[in-house]
Amino acid sequence: MAKEQVELKQVLGFKELFTQAVGNIIGAGVMTLLGSAIALTGRSLPFSFLAATFIVVGYALPYVLICSAAHVKGGTYTMIGMLAGTRLTEIQCIMNILGNLGLGMYGLSLASYFISFFGFGNEKVVALTAVTIFYILNVFGIDKMAKVQNIIVLMLCVALGLFAVFGIGHVQPDYFENGFMPGGWMGLLQAGALMTNAVAGASMITALSGEAKKPTRDIPLVIIIATLSVAILYAVISVVAAGVLPVEQVAGENLSMVAEIVLSRPLYVFFMVFGAMFAIISTLNGQFATATRPPLQACRDGWFPEWMGYVHPKFRTPVVLLTMFYVISVVTILSGMKIRTIANLTIICTGITILITCVAIVRLQKVCPTGWKNSKFRCSKTVLYLIAVYATGAELFNIYLNMRQLSAGMLTGNILMIIGAVIFAFARFKYTHITPSYEENMGGEG
Repeated sequence: MAKEQVELKQVLGFKELFTQAVGNIIGAGVMTLLGSAIALTGRSLPFSFLAATFIVVGYALPYVLICSAAHVKGGTYTMIGMLAGTRLTEIQCIMNILGNLGLGMYGLSLASYFISFFGFGNEKVVALTAVTIFYILNVFGIDKMAKVQNIIVLMLCVALGLFAVFGIGHVQPDYFENGFMPGGWMGLLQAGALMTNAVAGASMITALSGEAKKPTRDIPLVIIIATLSVAILYAVISVVAAGVLPVEQVAGENLSMVAEIVLSRPLYVFFMVFGAMFAIISTLNGQFATATRPPLQACRDGWFPEWMGYVHPKFRTPVVLLTMFYVISVVTILSGMKIRTIANLTIICTGITILITCVAIVRLQKVCPTGWKNSKFRCSKTVLYLIAVYATGAELFNIYLNMRQLSAGMLTGNILMIIGAVIFAFARFKYTHITPSYEENMGGEG
């Protein structure tokens, strides 16, 4: 039995995985980037969400197929290793670590809402307090984190539902006449690329495969159901966000301005606490858990020192890696970097690792013949290749649209990070002792 399976608690059922996925999706993306998307495309924002959903579903399909055929204990790290080669696993792992600079972003986003609502507080102090609380929570165990996440996501969905229901009645009748597609088709598509940060997130639960009770059954279903459910909710929210006030008034702003108009004072307080703040909290809480699983497998394989993969014998959590990501988030917050800058810094890096998985899905039948045979999502070889083409095309388009929004400095930074990851992978490869970190679906999960 693999070492991680012994040490990590297999306690996550469908409900826990679903709330984890929803919490990963609904977060800083929709709460802090929606205003930026309105600035790009105005009231055509719902169509940008449609484009974002098309892109996200495209690159999520390979994750669904892989997780239905195999129990991948290291998430995307394992997927890339089994389908695309072991050297690329370290590139993925470095990109994963860099991508989790976003932990600091979520802390800063929460601080922004906290200060705007309560009217006091220091942004860095609030952000540091938030990441400290959820770092400690995750240290005490995935089951503790999951129970908190269930409550957070329930209250979050109620709050966003209230915003959507009460807000629809305030949408201006000239919705399609004023402020519709001010940036043209390119503005609409660029807003869609930006909103992939809001729609994506469900695939991150693949990193929790090692703690799932029935991973090959539950994880694929959760990715599909959570992504589509939240996308529908977002479509309504986007109409309210862009349609109640003039576009120029809400462009670049968070949802609190519109919420104050469409909701009564008690409901506004409920929305700000259990909607806006809980949305960011849910992502912050969940990402601490998912961020550590790929590097945990990398420690087992020798890419990183073994001590970094230490798992606490009582809590059975990777406390060293959790601490490492906590330190990264603290440094990010104290550095004074802007939220949008953090989001842009590794956007291409993250896209490259997704792209590798999209291309490599064509090898799934060959690598996991038994698992593929038992997969509930099994399809013909032709359909599998068509899915690979769709997924690869969607992610390439997403990377292109995001590249257009990056400054020369940010684009250079992304490229240098990718080059650094490649150099590290080749230099460190001789010290690795990589073993398969997946088990094929044997058909016993119902």
